Amino acid sequence: MTRPPWTCATFSEVMQPILKLSGARFRWPGRAGFGLSVADFAVGSGETVMLLGESGSGKSTLLSLICGTILPDRGSIEIAGTDITRLSGSGRDRFRAEQIGVIFQQFNLLPFGTVMDNILLPLRFAPERRKRAGEAKDAAQTLCTALGLPEAVLGAKANALSVGQQQRDAVARALIGQPPLIIADEPTSALDADSQAAFLELLFQQTSAHGASLLMVSHDARLGDRFDRVVRMEEIAAIERAVA
Repeated sequence: MTRPPWTCATFSEVMQPILKLSGARFRWPGRAGFGLSVADFAVGSGETVMLLGESGSGKSTLLSLICGTILPDRGSIEIAGTDITRLSGSGRDRFRAEQIGVIFQQFNLLPFGTVMDNILLPLRFAPERRKRAGEAKDAAQTLCTALGLPEAVLGAKANALSVGQQQRDAVARALIGQPPLIIADEPTSALDADSQAAFLELLFQQTSAHGASLLMVSHDARLGDRFDRVVRMEEIAAIERAVA
């Protein structure tokens, strides 16, 4: 899949955002902590965005804010039209389970759970997402077929899979039940160039097929031309480092 040359659109240029941060600021407590401020950042519906930044640029803090595991000191974070800063802690947990699919850098699969166990796991905590999935096992099977996971491995434990199969299991888990926003945290960092290209092709195909927006964090600028848009952390975020 060939993507347009990468550009960094401004907040106002992103139409129908699925994700929108406005005036968000967060500071970690303690003298060693640092602050992160994001004036305007948005991801459009169906858009693929690469968030590019070096280690220490605040990428992990920004993802934690978007996922609602930490709350900003001020500002708003809207996902699918809901300002998650107005939700309770348990409300944010439920909302995250319903509306966000996450692909972790180390996949975070249940090692002794089967492929199918891992794919179906999010539906246990998200009743609306479970409804969207329909017949859950059929939906999981369809995803596995699309992702190239053979039926022979569906009953295998996750720790017995190859790295490529674990990746596909993690993608299926993120996509099941059609969450509108998929967040991928450096999922290609341990792959060679050919494997990176194949994985991204698969990820783009499946997010598009499910009508999801994709926000992928990376430090590898070489991947940028495959995305609709590349955003550098320094372009959207200001870091406030603690003074010793």
